[in-house]
Amino acid sequence: MTRKIPYTASERSVVSEIPSMFPGFPATPIYNTPVNPRENIRAMYFDKHPYWAGGRDTTSAMPPIYNLMLGRSRDDTDTFGRFWQWVESAGGSITPHGQPLFTNVNEWKDHIKIPNIDDWDWSLAEGRTIDTRYSPNVSLINGFWFERMISWMDFMPAAEALIDEDQHDAIMEMFEATTELCLKVVDKLLELYPCIDGINLHDDWGSQAAPFFSEETHRKLFLPFAKAFCDHVHSKGRYTSLHSCGRNESRIELLIEMGFDDWAPQTMNDTKALYEAYGDKIILSISPPGLPEGASDEDYKQAARDYVDNFCKPGKPSSIGFSPLASNPVFQEELYEYSRKHYAK
Repeated sequence: MTRKIPYTASERSVVSEIPSMFPGFPATPIYNTPVNPRENIRAMYFDKHPYWAGGRDTTSAMPPIYNLMLGRSRDDTDTFGRFWQWVESAGGSITPHGQPLFTNVNEWKDHIKIPNIDDWDWSLAEGRTIDTRYSPNVSLINGFWFERMISWMDFMPAAEALIDEDQHDAIMEMFEATTELCLKVVDKLLELYPCIDGINLHDDWGSQAAPFFSEETHRKLFLPFAKAFCDHVHSKGRYTSLHSCGRNESRIELLIEMGFDDWAPQTMNDTKALYEAYGDKIILSISPPGLPEGASDEDYKQAARDYVDNFCKPGKPSSIGFSPLASNPVFQEELYEYSRKHYAK
């Protein structure tokens, strides 16, 4: 497909909008674009040359049964018997601290039964209408590795297990089982919703200051299973993205080796340096910083132009993440027009 479709002023007319996934954020306008937002997202991930700077023009295809069985449901019990308590101030659910199922991974089989997902009531996911003008994806919240360990063990015992070589064999055996579960869930979701373009996996690997564990540990205990996940999703013709909080910039080469197509680094990471060095190897989802109170419309337009100039270079597209700036309508309009003209060159 050619990307050199000249921009016309009629593209600025709004024909629809995408409701925000997050409370308090405005909807994303859909313009009279030369292709629909889904085609633009696919062009970004699969061709590395979108028609305009995208990333927010997606839609979730995740059925509620995933959150009930494996995710962060509200005040409910998951498939492993772990109760998830909703915390309003955090906007999410956590398992109760101080009540681990086990504290040594060598005992995991005594406490964890890997479920047969065919026993779940998948009828809860049937008959759903997905607007395929937008790129459908699913987000595997809680992941299947470190975050899952934390939900079973509490944070400290899980972190200590990673540096205890006497537990490494059991961790790898456990991760092999959870990864197999993950791939079965992926296959079921793609069977239910063949329109899904991408699979996003959650697994937090760092604090605000540094990764939780050494690169050697990361490579030994996580790389084989993350690569198996990415290889499987790629074999289905879909892209992979990683949601991993923390200052993990020192591990970006490892993320690329794992096979992730996209990572959304938090703002404590040097996203500009990461983009310059690795933007041709992995798409970075970048959340531009906000502007001071009282900023003018021209300030917002300039911020949009700066984003495109800095993060939309040939063969190195970026995905724009969620932030107050990215949600500003003046910024959005300028981002669309300026990036459309930029990518059409």
